Amino acid sequence: MEKREAFFFEHEEFYAKSEELMTRENGGVAVVRGHKVVKIDANAKKAVLDSGQEIGFDKCLIATGGTPKNLPVLESADARLKQKVTLFRTVKDFQNLHLLTKKVKSITIVGGGFLGSELACALGKRAKDGLNVVQVFPEGGNMGRVLPEYLSNWTTEKVKTEGVNVIPHAQVIGATLTGDKVVLKLSNGQEIKSDHVVVAVGIEPRTDLAKASGFEVDSTFGGYLVNAELEARSNIWVAGDAACFYDVKLGRRRVEHHDHSVVSGRLAGENMTGAGKPYWHQSMFWSDLGPQVGYEAIGIVDSSLPTVGVFAKATDKDTPKAVVEATGESVRSETEQVAVPPKPLSADSKPRPPKEGENYGKGVVFYLKDKVIVGIVLWNVFNRMPIARKIIKEGEVYEDLNEVAKLFNLYGTE
Repeated sequence: MEKREAFFFEHEEFYAKSEELMTRENGGVAVVRGHKVVKIDANAKKAVLDSGQEIGFDKCLIATGGTPKNLPVLESADARLKQKVTLFRTVKDFQNLHLLTKKVKSITIVGGGFLGSELACALGKRAKDGLNVVQVFPEGGNMGRVLPEYLSNWTTEKVKTEGVNVIPHAQVIGATLTGDKVVLKLSNGQEIKSDHVVVAVGIEPRTDLAKASGFEVDSTFGGYLVNAELEARSNIWVAGDAACFYDVKLGRRRVEHHDHSVVSGRLAGENMTGAGKPYWHQSMFWSDLGPQVGYEAIGIVDSSLPTVGVFAKATDKDTPKAVVEATGESVRSETEQVAVPPKPLSADSKPRPPKEGENYGKGVVFYLKDKVIVGIVLWNVFNRMPIARKIIKEGEVYEDLNEVAKLFNLYGTE
């Protein structure tokens, strides 16, 4: 059975007018449309709209998210060229791009992270229909800022087999319009002609309110600076992409993934009612590169950290497609709720580190800081997040990570 989530909307009469909300005997819900908040007065407990209207509050939640980054050379381009550029982030962007790919013959994707790599693989499937897909990024391989070098390089080869022309170690340093084609000049001397360009290089957290409202913005990670309870000022909380929070286990962080938005929003809501809980539940994120390769990650996964990887040969069950078919759930943070917990390997099992040139079918990669595991990538290993979450929460120093890898049952049978 297909699982569906629904949003229930009330009739217009259900909602109160914002100016009447504070005086209504039984309270209510008001939605202000067509305006934005330009200032929050923390002392007076008022939100000021661009119309000049002031809305009072006892508690306030800021969940402004982020806006997709652009490239300076494209941002400063003329209007005709900009019409051939998509900043890929929203559902509408996807819908427009889906229609566009049926009309154009070539697309260049700028960005080698999660979104850029997923999109490249998805569009690469249309290569057999004549669509030329190029992916450009400055790193040495796909998801090079997250995966260790050997796994990033292996992933890049996988992306190429999906029909994508991958160009690593290159930045876009110029853009012109020649006829109907966008011509991108790269730092390696190459020029690429495309019908359309998609930019997927991350987001900037929306912190427009900071200056006018007296909120701190983190200079390293961006986002509103909040404490472990997600509070920016007294009675003002921030959740989601815009929050730079203090993780009691891993330190100062800002996270841009779906599960974090759910977890942080729920925590902020609880704290607004007086719970006073710190952020400790490690949210996860996931990415699929086609139906055969996917991974889930938790904690600080930064390729500049020391890593230890333990791998095994994958089976037909070790794919994103198999997980969806087995659980009926495509949102990976939900599949762990319906999965059967694995049994740990026996003591005589012998996990091993990867060998050069090996097919990395499935495995686990540990990210270390001062010999403590601070991040974990589960490579084609699914529904093991409770185990990974427990390891990071314990924060222990392990002498033999092969022993830790046994907990994920890489070689055992379910």
